Amino acid sequence: MVEALQEHPRDPSQILIGYSRGLVVIWDLQGSRVLAHFLSSQQLENVCWQRDSRLIVSCHSDGSYCQWRMSPDAPQLEPVRSCVPYGPFPCKAITKIFWLTTKQGLPFTIFQGGMPRASYGDRHCISVVHNGQQTAFDFTSRVIDFTVLVQVDPAAAFDDPYALVVLAEEELVVIDLQTAGWPPVQPPYLASLHCSAITCSHHVSNIPLKLWERIIAAGSRQSTHFSPMEWPIDGGTSLAPAPPQRDLLLTGHEDGTVRFWDASGVCLRLLYKLSTVRVFLTDTDPNESLSAQGEEEWPPLRKVGSFDPYSDDPRLGIQKIFLCKYSGYLAVAGTAGQVLVLELNDEEAEHAVEQVEADLLRDQEGYRWKGHERLCARPGPVHFEPGFQPFVLVQCQPPAVVTSLALHSEWRLVAFGTSHGFGLFDHQQRRQVFVKCTLHPSDQLALEGPLSRVKSLKKSLRQSFRRIRRSRASSRKRRPAGPPGEVQEGSSRAERTGLQNMELAPVQRKIEARSAEDSFTGFVRTLYFADTYLRDSSRHCPSLWAGTNGGTVYAFALRVPPAERRMDEPVRAEQAKEIQLMHRAPVVGILVLDGHSVPLPEPLEVAHDLSKSPDMQGSHQLLVVSEEQFKVFTLPKVSARLKLKLTALEGSRVRRVSAARFGSCRAEDYGEHHLAVLTNLGDVQVISLPLLKPQVRYSCIRREDVSGIASCVFTKYGQGFYLISPSEFERFSLSTKWLVEPRCLVDSAESKNRSRPHNRNSGSQSDGEGVLKEIQSTLEGDRGSCGDWRSQRVAVGYSLSNGGAE
Repeated sequence: MVEALQEHPRDPSQILIGYSRGLVVIWDLQGSRVLAHFLSSQQLENVCWQRDSRLIVSCHSDGSYCQWRMSPDAPQLEPVRSCVPYGPFPCKAITKIFWLTTKQGLPFTIFQGGMPRASYGDRHCISVVHNGQQTAFDFTSRVIDFTVLVQVDPAAAFDDPYALVVLAEEELVVIDLQTAGWPPVQPPYLASLHCSAITCSHHVSNIPLKLWERIIAAGSRQSTHFSPMEWPIDGGTSLAPAPPQRDLLLTGHEDGTVRFWDASGVCLRLLYKLSTVRVFLTDTDPNESLSAQGEEEWPPLRKVGSFDPYSDDPRLGIQKIFLCKYSGYLAVAGTAGQVLVLELNDEEAEHAVEQVEADLLRDQEGYRWKGHERLCARPGPVHFEPGFQPFVLVQCQPPAVVTSLALHSEWRLVAFGTSHGFGLFDHQQRRQVFVKCTLHPSDQLALEGPLSRVKSLKKSLRQSFRRIRRSRASSRKRRPAGPPGEVQEGSSRAERTGLQNMELAPVQRKIEARSAEDSFTGFVRTLYFADTYLRDSSRHCPSLWAGTNGGTVYAFALRVPPAERRMDEPVRAEQAKEIQLMHRAPVVGILVLDGHSVPLPEPLEVAHDLSKSPDMQGSHQLLVVSEEQFKVFTLPKVSARLKLKLTALEGSRVRRVSAARFGSCRAEDYGEHHLAVLTNLGDVQVISLPLLKPQVRYSCIRREDVSGIASCVFTKYGQGFYLISPSEFERFSLSTKWLVEPRCLVDSAESKNRSRPHNRNSGSQSDGEGVLKEIQSTLEGDRGSCGDWRSQRVAVGYSLSNGGAE
């Protein structure tokens, strides 16, 4: 078997052929003859030429490499040198090797594999050896291939390598070979989104410049281990205009981290990483460096890359994120009932995180939590680096997954919900306002936790059989009585009447009402703060709304003291309303519309002159969105005004809903507020407010892609993100105004004439040579907004693969 094929570095008529049995042949293409041959005693894996072609290096299956001197006159029977870098114990094969010369005289030896088989045989390593320094770069995913960037000029006497480029299965890594210590180069694109598995995401539009700069400054302090080298790979030039605003996409991860991504343009760029691990006691010390190695360590392993799929504790996983862009407050909730409130600090600090327990099963007897234990908070002061620093920890009991989260930075309140109930916490006074248990007596599954589902299958089967029996019994009750002739005549009349009325009323599917005994009815799906008319129509007050899995909506009236007495008087809450939807479908969204039927602005949005004050003169309306229907109620009486039965009409269920402002392409100041909706069929829809009229519907996500549908997040301007794989976000837009699309020119290789990648020549339309193509893609195909580039379009897909365009 031919294992390797290499062209002579200076004479293209000669090729080097390596066979698996250890034979290496130099073949003359013009004379069709063998010029030289070398025979190794070990199975061959790969070969390479030295730049001046005087030396050949072969690597073998026993973890060794051999140097062969080129001597056409006298055949060489033995190698000049044979070396097992990680011997003497049995080693894995060296599968690829580079032997590169330098002006200093000492070569670089770079190879893949060769690690000691017994202890490190499962590692994915590439070793670099030069001038007495040896490092085995340890990757957390399989290495697919690697190359070394060297002097481009073929007439140059030396290779002088300056960068090692490694394509791993989960990321692309570049290592600077010119800087002492060989540090990695920070990637400007193709970031590893899934360095730890993504568990949730949160989008914030139109970030104020001051907050943006503070986040970037905090992130830059985390990048000191990167090389100052400019990214050495270049290709095209972007034609996209500068983003009109600054957008953030926050991703929560299984290892307890939150990553802040610049989502303003096509490529997702990592700005800052927040870790919540320091707050808790875990098996590993947060201060220790995973890449730190002692001087006597052998092999000299150094972990590189950001992909790290292993989590110290699954309870650290982030489930909900809420960021206030005006105040800089951030709320983060996790798998074990932990809710952290953080604020942005430009300096490092050391302080204790205050802990408060919220017992959601207070005064409830007979319940016993069978799931995981809570995370133990670290006692005493904790050191925090610049950035978002936690100052209070609210621990829910039982420590179930936090299923909903809301933050109101103007009132300094944070609300949280689990499968057992919800609570309200005053993070200014650091005290609990109230807790409300929503657990139904039959909700035993809610007490088992996400890691205990042994009995759930039996219970779900029992419930399925009960529903079948109930539906059969109800159909028997509805069966008409009387002689067969009368029954037949009545049914035929009913058929005719139905056919006549078919054009007048849309066909509605029969939706069976859910039983109150169904599991997880107390599961809190959504929380919402609003300043509206809750008690009477004469005065409005702060309020908190909560929707559950069983179709129940709770409304609490809040009394927030004025600013001058905010620290002296407590925040008070009293339940004012409770709405039970007849169909008992899970409530997935709650929204209050002002007197102009416009959604209420975000907290502090009016104070920063970024939104008009809500109309408090006209009557407000409450919109409750369940999985099956949209329903508008008048406030404060809570009388039903109108509804849209989505499931009955289309057979789909609502999975995600968000109010969005759809701006006009022609009139800068004109915009309309509507609902962006994602269903379980993968369709995205726009539904008008307040009349609930379906406007458009597009097929967006495959209905079989359950994880993609669950990961979807809408923006405030009609765009959306969802995971098409664990490592890729797809971006889509329902708005004609807000559309982010990849636009770039790619120059062919023949027209590039670069001496070093440091001096980038990105190419332009004026280049005389080469082929210039525009890469233009959008979800909606040909669009007028593409302008003059339309005639040269080459469609290449629209995925955001790790933050870059495919």
